[in-house]
Amino acid sequence: MEPRLKLVAIGGSWGGIKASLSILEGLPADYSIPILLVLHRLRNQEGNLQELLDKKLRLRVLEVEDKEPLLPGHVYLAPSNYHVLIERDHTCSLDDSELENYSRPAIDVTFTSAADVFAENTVGVLLSGASKDGSSGLSYIFDNGGIAIAQDPAEAEVAVMPQAAIDRVPGCKVMNVARIKEFLLSLHEH
Repeated sequence: MEPRLKLVAIGGSWGGIKASLSILEGLPADYSIPILLVLHRLRNQEGNLQELLDKKLRLRVLEVEDKEPLLPGHVYLAPSNYHVLIERDHTCSLDDSELENYSRPAIDVTFTSAADVFAENTVGVLLSGASKDGSSGLSYIFDNGGIAIAQDPAEAEVAVMPQAAIDRVPGCKVMNVARIKEFLLSLHEH
């Protein structure tokens, strides 16, 4: 029996919103694994991404707040201008330290902290994007026994991010968006 997965962490940048929406639209409201979504967003711009996702998904979408517990059936959206870290008690903390890879939130920060807490019970998914953010975090998830997935660069709106992950993590699974959705559905425990 495989250990119960504790977190699906998804990262993306340019093209990542569309790709993540396609993946998450297919998941049921009672999806058994919390999902943490880190998308590069314009700094200091209040967006309505949370509302947009909440209207389109069956899962409940929340923008991460400090000390937010990670619960099944929820998508936690990294807020603009904060790194999201996972704490040992399975809550999130927000950090406004330096930009990493020119980004805050940075995907690497979240992926690394998720692997520190959940180790092999982590799934990391890196989607379309124009930077290399996320590749070292995905490598860290993989090195800690977790599952590493990169969107097929041929399908990605911008191939730089998933290609950087594939180059850095030769053992990662390369899948198109439809296959990522199927894979995440296969992990759901009814």
